[in-house]
Amino acid sequence: MRLFSFLACALALLPAALRAADPPPRTLVHAGTLIDGAAEQPRKEVTVVIEGDRVVEVVAGYRAPAAGEKLIDLKSATVLPGLMDMHTHLSSELSATSYSERFFMSVPDQTIRAQEYARRTLLAGFTTVRELGDTDGISVALRKGAAEGWMVGPRIFAAGKSIATTGGHADPTNGLAPRFRGDPGPLDGVINGVDDARKAVRQRYKEGSDVIKLTVTGGVLSLAANGQNPQFTDDELKAVVETARDYGLKVAVHAHGAEGMKRAIRAGVDSVEHGTYMDDEAMRLMKERGTWYVPTIIAGKWVAEKSNDPGYLPAIVRPKAAAVGPKIQDTFSRAYKFGVKIAFGTDSGVSPHGQNAREFQYMVEAGMPPMAAIQAATRNAAQLLGQEKDLGTVEKGKFADLVAVPGDPLADITVLQRVSFVMKAGKVFKQP
Repeated sequence: MRLFSFLACALALLPAALRAADPPPRTLVHAGTLIDGAAEQPRKEVTVVIEGDRVVEVVAGYRAPAAGEKLIDLKSATVLPGLMDMHTHLSSELSATSYSERFFMSVPDQTIRAQEYARRTLLAGFTTVRELGDTDGISVALRKGAAEGWMVGPRIFAAGKSIATTGGHADPTNGLAPRFRGDPGPLDGVINGVDDARKAVRQRYKEGSDVIKLTVTGGVLSLAANGQNPQFTDDELKAVVETARDYGLKVAVHAHGAEGMKRAIRAGVDSVEHGTYMDDEAMRLMKERGTWYVPTIIAGKWVAEKSNDPGYLPAIVRPKAAAVGPKIQDTFSRAYKFGVKIAFGTDSGVSPHGQNAREFQYMVEAGMPPMAAIQAATRNAAQLLGQEKDLGTVEKGKFADLVAVPGDPLADITVLQRVSFVMKAGKVFKQP
């Protein structure tokens, strides 16, 4: 009888336990102008309806809030999808001391400082970033911190340690005295040969990376003389791409010289970063294979400017910065006219964090229409990430990532440097 009574009570309580939890209260955003990332023309007087962390409806007109609904009035602003930067380095920021600080700053020091860089990035309107290279798992930790709410920062897709060949742009021992160099291998992101290449990709997967980053040519800021030479063989590139595909990872490549980037494009990488000396053949290959271009014009301009500042950059770096920096904007202009797919990226960490939106100005100066530049940082970026079902546009079912600016970015693209409202996944981080 006691058992029967217990079961009867349990069954009586079961319907209440199984009832669906009440939906979270809704938020209505009244947008004076909405650039949704998908349409080619903005919409006027729109209400974006948000439930929890998702958009549930986008309707014409200013819908009045019902009981319990919250209203955010952005009638005097232009509302856009959260901006997305496909090339950042939140773990550092270039300075006159950045080459020596790794000997004096601990990893916890760098991680704590990186939280401030992440905060600046989010408050500048960038709700999602692709972190393309750091050390000691800092970006993976930041990704978790932002996702768990332990810190204020954007949604992060992290590459972890970039992969280089010995002496390549991302070899962490370049420029060190011989007694400090050792012989770094795949664990440190340095490979030589096919087996090393596969092991390095698997190691990044083990460490929690979302994307693989390769430095397939020389670079500007590395302590090495050549900024253009190819640094991976065809076999090594093929091994990286095949292994990355096995693990569901996309591959991004730093590349300045044309030969290195063409090898990478033929191997099937997903994006080319910088692309300074991209030639017509490289552009043709990118169009044929659907390879994305992430230009990072602001980084080129920043290092070119700093190459004139005595003592700011090492002597071996200054001539590379002076030569490469001024060319990126022209390359971007040619690539856009050629029809190469373009996603927004800044290489912030080379330039100061929080100034990411200056890239829009340089893109428009080079001939890209303002709407296309905005789409490069919204719809296109989401496609590059493979996250178009969740990110990149203001549409039903997608994450409620919204930013607002006090003006019309289609008339003056620089207003994107004055973001007044930031919402990530339904949570407001900045408002007028």
